[in-house]
Amino acid sequence: MITDFKLRYQGSVLGYAWSLLRPLLLFVILYMVFVLFLKIGGNIPHYPIYLLLGIVLWSFFAEMTSLGLQSVVVRGDLIRKIPIPRWTIVVASSFSALINLLLNLMVVLIFVLINHLAFTPEVLLVPLVLLEIYAFALGLSLLMSAAYVRYRDVTYIWEVILQGAFYVTPILYPLQLVKSQQLQKMLILNPMAQTIQDIRHLLVTPDATTINHIYGTPLARLIPLGISVVVLVIGVVYFRRQSKWFAENL
Repeated sequence: MITDFKLRYQGSVLGYAWSLLRPLLLFVILYMVFVLFLKIGGNIPHYPIYLLLGIVLWSFFAEMTSLGLQSVVVRGDLIRKIPIPRWTIVVASSFSALINLLLNLMVVLIFVLINHLAFTPEVLLVPLVLLEIYAFALGLSLLMSAAYVRYRDVTYIWEVILQGAFYVTPILYPLQLVKSQQLQKMLILNPMAQTIQDIRHLLVTPDATTINHIYGTPLARLIPLGISVVVLVIGVVYFRRQSKWFAENL
C-alpha cells in the first residue's frame, strides 16, 4: 500500500508534492475561469473553499476508480505466483488514493481555519459521508477491474465517463444554478453529487444545497446511499465470480 504510493512519484523532481499540487493547480485554473471570468459562485459564502473541496473529493473518486480498474492486471504476476485473496489487490490499490485524499483534506482544513469557519458538531458526520464515497468507488473498482481482465476497452470507456460525470456533478457550479427543479432532483441522486454537497454543507457553508433541501426530507438520502450499496454488492459478486479465471486470462 505505502510502497505503491511511493513508487508513483519515483523519479519525479517534486515527488510527493504532486499529490498536493495537482488538485491545487486544477483549483487555481478553474477558479480563474469560473469565478474571476464567468462570475460563478458569487452568492455562495467561501466559494473558493467550496470549489476546492469539490475538486479534492472528485479527484479522490477518479483516482481510486482508475487505479482500482487496472490493479488486477498490473498485479498479474503476483496473482499467478501467490495464492492471495484477489479482492485484497483492489483494496490495496485504494490506499494510495486514500493517502492523497487525507493530505488534500489537510490543505482544505488549513483554508477553513484561515477563513475562521465555525465548526459544528455535525462535522463529525464527514467521515461517514467519506465512507459512502469509498464504498461507491470500491464497488465500481471491483466491477471494472474484473471486467478489465477480459475487456481492455473498459479503461477508455471509463475515462470518457469520468470526464462527462465531472461536468454533470455540481463541482464547478452551485446546484442552485440549475433552474429546473426536476433536473436538480435527478442530479442529486448521483452518489457523488449527494456526498460532495453534504460535505460542503457540513464543513464549509450551510448554504450548500443538499438532497434534504431539494426533496424536503432526509429520507431522500437513502436513494443515493442505496445506489452506493447496490453498486458495492454487484461489484463484490461479479468480482468473486470472475476471479476464478483471472490467472488464465492475464
